[in-house]
Amino acid sequence: MKSSSMNRRRFLEKTVTRGVGLAALERTRVLAGSEKIVGANDRVRLAVCGLRNRGFDHVRLFSKIPNVVVAAVCDVDENVLGKRVRQMEKLGLPKPSTYVDVRRLLEDSSIDAVTIAVPNHWHSLIAIWACQAGKDVYVEKPCSHNWWEGRQLVRAARKYRRIVEHGTQTRSSKSAREAVGKLRAGLIGDVYLARGLCFKRRNTIGRAAIEAVPPGVHYDLWTGPAPAEPFTRNRFHYNWHWFWDYGNGDLGNQGIHQVDIARWGLGVGFPNRVSAVGGHFMFDDDQQTPNTLNCAFQYDLPGGKRKMIEFEVRHGITNREAGIGTAELGSHGEGHNVIGNIFYGSGGLLGIGDEDTGNAYRAWLGSDLKPGPSGHRGGSHYHFANFIDVVRSRKLEDLHAPVEEGHISCTLVHLSNASYRLGRSLNFNPDTEEVIGDEQANRLLRELDRGYRRPFYIPEDI
Repeated sequence: MKSSSMNRRRFLEKTVTRGVGLAALERTRVLAGSEKIVGANDRVRLAVCGLRNRGFDHVRLFSKIPNVVVAAVCDVDENVLGKRVRQMEKLGLPKPSTYVDVRRLLEDSSIDAVTIAVPNHWHSLIAIWACQAGKDVYVEKPCSHNWWEGRQLVRAARKYRRIVEHGTQTRSSKSAREAVGKLRAGLIGDVYLARGLCFKRRNTIGRAAIEAVPPGVHYDLWTGPAPAEPFTRNRFHYNWHWFWDYGNGDLGNQGIHQVDIARWGLGVGFPNRVSAVGGHFMFDDDQQTPNTLNCAFQYDLPGGKRKMIEFEVRHGITNREAGIGTAELGSHGEGHNVIGNIFYGSGGLLGIGDEDTGNAYRAWLGSDLKPGPSGHRGGSHYHFANFIDVVRSRKLEDLHAPVEEGHISCTLVHLSNASYRLGRSLNFNPDTEEVIGDEQANRLLRELDRGYRRPFYIPEDI
């Protein structure tokens, strides 16, 4: 190892140990001169963080893009890490460098971009660190665990001139883009209401006892910025979604896709008023987040005009609506899932299905709702190609889901969860991104009472 590289490593280890965290990574970027720009014909070297589920989709799909190589992978569970590397070898992919600590990975100046598919409470932190290390970022939804993180990530992307794409991949679906184009063109008249549906079969998670951390699991790193808690199976793989310290419930898991589509199709940004009611029904288990939630977002527009988004999360079987949903039981026993969006206008309605149905859409026109245009062109996987295209071109305007848009949609999720947890409606100022006259809500949107464990924190001064 060259002496300059060794000095850089020692510098980082020293400063991170002292709790400097982000500042150390920023100085490392400067020392390494790593703010490079990928040329149109250069090979893009990716690092994938989080490999158990969605992250391995990143490995497979990004590897299919010409002149892209997954050069490094990172996971805090060495059991998952080893399994996925062996699978990569079977797929004929180059053997990647492996890491359990993302901070070590970010020292590698040969990495051009990082993709993030770890638990939600790590999304913004890794993304900001990657921006400071001079790397472009593809971050899975939701891009933030709370509103504050999202705003800081937007600032980091701008400050360090990084390409940051949000993993709301429906924005790259040909069907969805065609449908939104028809809404913009006035197919169903003046669109005043969008509904998002997240009716997804979810069974009880039961109760899990405290136990020893499994061999090969770096649980302190997994916990990261969240409060330290004893290890249980329910706080770990996947079920972390249902705990406030790590996840955002099904609204921030599956629902963020449909929240984003609703806002996209309606053509609105931050709301003016938010209200959410619901609860954790039926099951007596460890889950903290609601499994049934009704949300309403009000938009006060110029000229006294108003629009609305309605969103519903439901954990049980339901009937299909507007042609949306699966007709048979799913492969995992989930029954009649209804996941999608419905838009209502002065001249009809239009429904868009989820990724499993190729984001197919159908319109019904007039007061008698005669069948109108429809489409089924799919292609959400083009989102990965869109990211790589913009990494090469540096044309931000070509990014289908820039982090600025992701932050707005995630803020709707965070406002809904805050309204639910506080038991009251929230009035929001879109210009200042603050809840009006409600300090308790603003503290919750920054998780000030939970705090961040050092050195895993996001600073004020990005």
